[in-house]
Amino acid sequence: MNILDTLQQKAAERGKHVVLPEGEDPRTIQAAKILKEKGVCRVTLLGRRATVEALAAEHGLQLMAREIVDPATSEWTADFAHELFNLRKAKGMTLEAATEAVHSVLYFAAFMVRRKIADASVGGAVHTTGDVIRAGLHALGMAPGMDVVSSSFLMVMPDGRLFTFADCAIVPQPDARQLASIAMASARTHRALTGTEPRVGMLSFSTKGSAKHPDVDKVLEALRLLKAADPDLMADGELQLDAAIVPKVAEKKAPGSAVAGGANVLVFPDLDAGNIGYKLVQRLAGAEAIGPTVQGLAAPFMDLSRGCSASDIVNVAAIASLMA
Repeated sequence: MNILDTLQQKAAERGKHVVLPEGEDPRTIQAAKILKEKGVCRVTLLGRRATVEALAAEHGLQLMAREIVDPATSEWTADFAHELFNLRKAKGMTLEAATEAVHSVLYFAAFMVRRKIADASVGGAVHTTGDVIRAGLHALGMAPGMDVVSSSFLMVMPDGRLFTFADCAIVPQPDARQLASIAMASARTHRALTGTEPRVGMLSFSTKGSAKHPDVDKVLEALRLLKAADPDLMADGELQLDAAIVPKVAEKKAPGSAVAGGANVLVFPDLDAGNIGYKLVQRLAGAEAIGPTVQGLAAPFMDLSRGCSASDIVNVAAIASLMA
């Protein structure tokens, strides 16, 4: 059984409820069919009922009436709008604007999760990452102790080793506090998806003082903040990539470190490094990149690439179920 099969099986055992806001997209319909057939999670599709029903029939997906919700006609819409207005009125949002917002499938999905009608949401096949994150922030807010919404990829190496890479998709230039938040969130994600204890390597072009630079100071400050927030988390830095994952190099560059040489959560200092790093490992080393997993929000509200496939949606729904 490969890692994706394992994730789906573990998700099925949890029996969570995932809302798929882009129910008028054929890929979402195909994914819903797979999710139901495999029993990965319970699903609700958002969209115009007639359109969703027609697509479902076209793809052989049988849906019960309650598995389709149209934000334009739902009995929940007015209630969601008043709650969004109360959450955002200090920022200048009017009730009219809040009502318009919750008629959109992303905001409606976010409020389903906020109200615990659903456990998680998976969208972004049609909408931009900015649209997804905005709806999640406005409706759900940040998880306790988190300072920034970030992302991570589960990297499956050809030899079966599992690494979590972060942040590779959202935060361009994290400051020290944000970097610590990314590290903490990524450790939680790694534990939830792999069932193994995270060992966090805070990456840099320097190892243990081999170079002096403000960028190195940022990583060191992030590590200090991380340890203050979670003293029991195994984390170390600053570490060059080879010192983080190669035991023999770690013995020379970071002797005595409990993490160096065996890090499984790699936190990159900025988005340039993270995005380039995961794509290098994916394209040149043949690793499988699963994700991105959106982290830091108060509940799972996942983003997809607009070029995603139905199987991508299935896998992210399984991840969302495990994060719930």
